[in-house]
Amino acid sequence: MHLYLHIPFCKQACHYCDFHFSTSLKQKPAMVDAICQEIGLQNDYLPARPLETIYFGGGTPSLLNQGELEQIFGTIYQHFSVIADPEITLEANPDDLTAANLQLFRRFVNRLSVGIQTFDEETLRWMNRAHTAAEAEHCVQLARDLGFDNISIDLIYGIKPEVWERDLTSALALQVPHLSAYALTIEPDTAFGRWQQKGKLTPVDEALAAGQFEQLVAGLTGAGYVHYEISNFALPGQFARHNSAYWKRRPYLGIGPSAHSYNGRERQWNVANNSRYIRALAEHTIPATTEVLSVADQVNEYLLTGLRTIWGCSIPELNRLLQADFIALQHKPLAQLQAAGWVTIQGDVLILTEAGKLFADRVASELFA
Repeated sequence: MHLYLHIPFCKQACHYCDFHFSTSLKQKPAMVDAICQEIGLQNDYLPARPLETIYFGGGTPSLLNQGELEQIFGTIYQHFSVIADPEITLEANPDDLTAANLQLFRRFVNRLSVGIQTFDEETLRWMNRAHTAAEAEHCVQLARDLGFDNISIDLIYGIKPEVWERDLTSALALQVPHLSAYALTIEPDTAFGRWQQKGKLTPVDEALAAGQFEQLVAGLTGAGYVHYEISNFALPGQFARHNSAYWKRRPYLGIGPSAHSYNGRERQWNVANNSRYIRALAEHTIPATTEVLSVADQVNEYLLTGLRTIWGCSIPELNRLLQADFIALQHKPLAQLQAAGWVTIQGDVLILTEAGKLFADRVASELFA
């Protein structure tokens, strides 16, 4: 089973980010108390099997101090059994990865997910990132030197072509075992979204982003990385175990404000408000909304997630969920997608072609129940 913890604090707001977070750290001690309270209240949400992965996301989990980490991990191990070799990931910003912090984090986690985004100084300032280009380059080697060998970095494409080409070169030079890359998306409730509404920022050029995605795939697969999910690349044997669990529809528990959970039958998500979350947990109440998934929901979620991966979607599993013949039901859109060269059937698995990876969400929606 799998555990996600949302740490909703950041030093400053990146101009593209619409995740739930606060730039005020005043509530951090109370939030850690509330998170520990929720862990205790939610310990029967998952089937009684040991945790295989633990993932600290955010926000910026690398803002947690030693006492807070000890408190959270003490609570986890009090309420859950954990396998002997779990994957424990901490999302971190380069400016937090000092030698002292890395030595601290090494006591608790065995995998770092570093939000680099770009190695270009001007673009970092434009995005309002808190770190410098030098810190982006330096932190990965420092983490290696201090004992981390399982490191992932994040990049953003859909930016200036000359910047993206340099970013790819810099990323490949680091030789990290895992890399995630996401197209720049302008969300309404962000600084970029507000700039775009005022005409101060042009929309992302979709053709440019598609071309940079193709550069990404060619560059990383040529360097030996496996393109195992639309946005994720790993050296053989280095796939992210936690994120793979999401894509394979494994049950997971999300702790913290805005965190989502899935137990195989229903989804649950916590309120995206720090004060309300803390108040509710102080009263021993989980501030969550629950949705029981219909057959159509389960099929559509499987298509959305499964088609993004190298594992694709099992046709027998689709038949099982539908209690019907998926191929017969979706014969017409499936034939159109095959004719377009976007999907193929390999044995009893429905899978995207290389061309189809540019249209993953569209393909899934065409096949929705």
